[in-house]
Amino acid sequence: MLLHNASEEQKRRYLPAMVRGEKICCIAQTEPGAGSDVAGVQTTATPTAAGGWVLNGTKRFITEALLCDLAVVVATTDRTKGREAIALFLVEMGAPGFSRGGKEHLLGMRGLATGELVFDDCRVPASALLVPPGAGFRRAMISLDAGRIGIGAQALGIAQAAMEAALRYAKERSAFGQPLAGFQAIQFLLADMSAAIEGARLLLRKAAFLKDQGRPIIREAAEAKLVASEVAQRVVTDALQIHGAAGYSTEFPLERLYRDVRVYQIWEGTSQIQRVVISRQLLK
Repeated sequence: MLLHNASEEQKRRYLPAMVRGEKICCIAQTEPGAGSDVAGVQTTATPTAAGGWVLNGTKRFITEALLCDLAVVVATTDRTKGREAIALFLVEMGAPGFSRGGKEHLLGMRGLATGELVFDDCRVPASALLVPPGAGFRRAMISLDAGRIGIGAQALGIAQAAMEAALRYAKERSAFGQPLAGFQAIQFLLADMSAAIEGARLLLRKAAFLKDQGRPIIREAAEAKLVASEVAQRVVTDALQIHGAAGYSTEFPLERLYRDVRVYQIWEGTSQIQRVVISRQLLK
């Protein structure tokens, strides 16, 4: 987001520190009443006589909200104009009126410092405007397209970890006089896992290849994210089943994978939103 939209001064100021791990930047988009509907954000940005802006609103479910040093904030300059009024701002923690809200207590992904960001008459200079109204929505969508490849890859990693854990357990655990891996029912579950994971991996690689080529990826990224997230959910569920009661125990990794994987069908656009995106591209 910063690499393609920030000013040269902003790039010099923030990107090296981010690469070194000295600063964390979050994307402040999701709100209590607006998730996948980016055009429906209610956080407002009002221009001031001095040339700056005043931001008001609350963001929820923001990854790294409790740790971030700065945030790319999605806001509207006119709630009646929908996507045409969406703008992006780069706001540093410490700006007057910018504060952290509560921590989100999540089912999984508990290490992401997820929480609220609050803008209460938050005053920022004119230079904080990252993308002006009219272009903000499109830039946010481009960011989502690219992000879906990364999210799909994460989901695939969870699926791979679950399958590897299931393979190990099936070879080590015995029942009815033989290892679990000796039963055809278990063998078929493992075979389905492998085939599904490889199919999802190819979709992700295709989307990543097209992105590297600078070609359109709207449909391909949505397909990759949709398939990878749903494959991961199914693979983790079956891997836990292979573990039986042990999979339901915190002594084995499956219960955490089971909790963590569920969000991949929700964030960066739900599975239903991916289907909307894919079908719209097909019907153009």
